[in-house]
Amino acid sequence: MTRLIVAVVVVLALVAGLLFFLSGRASEQPTTRVEKAVELGNLAS
Repeated sequence: MTRLIVAVVVVLALVAGLLFFLSGRASEQPTTRVEKAVELGNLAS
């Protein structure tokens, strides 16, 4: 009976940790590219 309780607690801790890890990963912002206007004279050189 004691081993069953320990196993259930370990499984619940793993599931909670996995959900916390995945939720933290999903909140990261994707990198965005910013395009700047460049004068044509700068491109010629």
